Amino acid sequence: MLAMFDDMAGSTVYEHAFTCPYCWETITMLLDMSAAAQCYIEDCEVCCNPIELEFSVADDALIGFDARSS
Repeated sequence: MLAMFDDMAGSTVYEHAFTCPYCWETITMLLDMSAAAQCYIEDCEVCCNPIELEFSVADDALIGFDARSS
């Protein structure tokens, strides 16, 4: 875990590091911990390719995470 904090809207967000499935660079993204399960696409900050992020949360803890090419 890199960091967990509240954003300006009062939601808990988590900074998570992972490897981009395209360029293999380690990148970080902020994950919104307010929903139990989420799936969405966000671009890699290094190579700009779309990454499909899927993760699940229980008791304010990240219990599952997957980043794959879209």
